[in-house]
Amino acid sequence: MSSHKPALTYPMAGALSAMGIMHFAKPEPFESIIPPQLPGSARFYNFTSGAWEVVTGGLLANPSTRKLGGLSAFALLATVWPANFYQAYKDLSSGKASTGKKIYHAVRLPLQIPVMRYAWSLYADKN
Repeated sequence: MSSHKPALTYPMAGALSAMGIMHFAKPEPFESIIPPQLPGSARFYNFTSGAWEVVTGGLLANPSTRKLGGLSAFALLATVWPANFYQAYKDLSSGKASTGKKIYHAVRLPLQIPVMRYAWSLYADKN
């Protein structure tokens, strides 16, 4: 594994684990961004993605499961990206979005691409 990867991977593992725990500790913000077009309850999607985040964080933190963690992180990030777009749409179409919210969405949505690429690189790493 490249020497730079563990240094970036541990913060990613911690962030995913912490966010996953937040899905259970404070579910409302997460449930509010789940597109209503999805079948089933927002709570189901929230708890499922929260558990997935915690498991993925654990996989990334362990060098022996990091490759699988990279694949899991890539799939997770791709799966929740539509909720991020939905949140941006909700915030921006309300006409009440602050400048800070607009900047947040302008940075967050495209930033997910390099994070997904990094997750994929962990999976694709030959070491």
